[in-house]
Amino acid sequence: MSKWIETVAEAQRRARKRLPKSVYSALLAGSEKGVSYDDNTAAFAELGFAPHVAGLSAKRDQATTVMGQDISLPVLISPTGVQAVHPDGEVAVARAAAARGTAMGLSSFASKPLGDVLAANPQTFLQVYWMGSRDAMARRLKDAREAGAKGIIVTLDWSFSYGRDWGSPEIPERLDLRAMTRFAPEALARPGWLWDFVKSRSLPDLKAPNIAEPGQEAPTFFGAYGEWMTTPPPSWDDVRWLRQQWEGPFMLKGVCRVDDALRAVDAGVTAISVSNHGGNNLDATPAPIRVLPVIADAVGDQVEVLLDGGVRRGSDVVKALALGARAVMIGRAYLWGLAAGGQTGVENVLDILRRGIDSTLLGLGRSSVHELTPDDVLIPPGFTRAPGVV
Repeated sequence: MSKWIETVAEAQRRARKRLPKSVYSALLAGSEKGVSYDDNTAAFAELGFAPHVAGLSAKRDQATTVMGQDISLPVLISPTGVQAVHPDGEVAVARAAAARGTAMGLSSFASKPLGDVLAANPQTFLQVYWMGSRDAMARRLKDAREAGAKGIIVTLDWSFSYGRDWGSPEIPERLDLRAMTRFAPEALARPGWLWDFVKSRSLPDLKAPNIAEPGQEAPTFFGAYGEWMTTPPPSWDDVRWLRQQWEGPFMLKGVCRVDDALRAVDAGVTAISVSNHGGNNLDATPAPIRVLPVIADAVGDQVEVLLDGGVRRGSDVVKALALGARAVMIGRAYLWGLAAGGQTGVENVLDILRRGIDSTLLGLGRSSVHELTPDDVLIPPGFTRAPGVV
């Protein structure tokens, strides 16, 4: 089999063949019936293009700036939790992003410390949740600032939905002897994945080092998750307080309503990510691409607008940019690349998107991603949703 991955769909197929069933299922995720999960990708397919045949640009520029960082293409790495798909985890992803000239979002629930990821890619934003006490949150931001994080991504779109119609994976809290015995058949059925960890002389790390209290051992993923679940949800005053603790670039991720986008502007954020948490949150929330146009129109140039959710092709990126996004963030796409080929697999996925953006710009007759407008996209009647219009 050729090592080159032609499409993100092929990366997903290879990831499914390589990963233990529980690990692959955890990446797939989704919630309840999976309405939002399906709509995130299906919505992009409803949008069309009307390409030109002459007068096309011989050169196409994809470079842009997001949260003060110059990047070579309008695609960033979205923060995702514990990456047990490869021994190098987030460090491999950071190296791949750096090699392809783009920025990295690192989850608070990541398996690798922020310092290690920053060493691999200085263009790293730390993603944080509203969890624990204000003192604990302020300390984490102070640590991130001192470590050199270029900004923070605050994720608030989570309602702790329970259950998936297709079943949820069984994931242990820690890999003790009992857990290893129980999951041994799954691991042995995927010798390539297992051999990667054997070669690295390590086991999948299910801890969250970026949430560890000073002098204490890092909590397990589920220990940190429990703290998150039991922390009272934040108010907009809390968001403003959090903004005051961080003077640099500040993104609020998970916006899917116009009124929330406007409140985010009032709270002083520098960027928002239009997102429904990859379809993992409240099911039946519209795909981000459906609400992007009205949100982008409402906030104008007051903040940077990004889109996160359902991006599988370079043409999807172009559609999002044409409808008002400065850039997109990808999650599952790069995780499938990581599972399929480690750092090289993530670089491959970024190359797939770069090539797709380039060919779409060529067909549309655009010489730069900054020239894209809504006129470049064919929007069918009834496509756009406008929740929270005031």
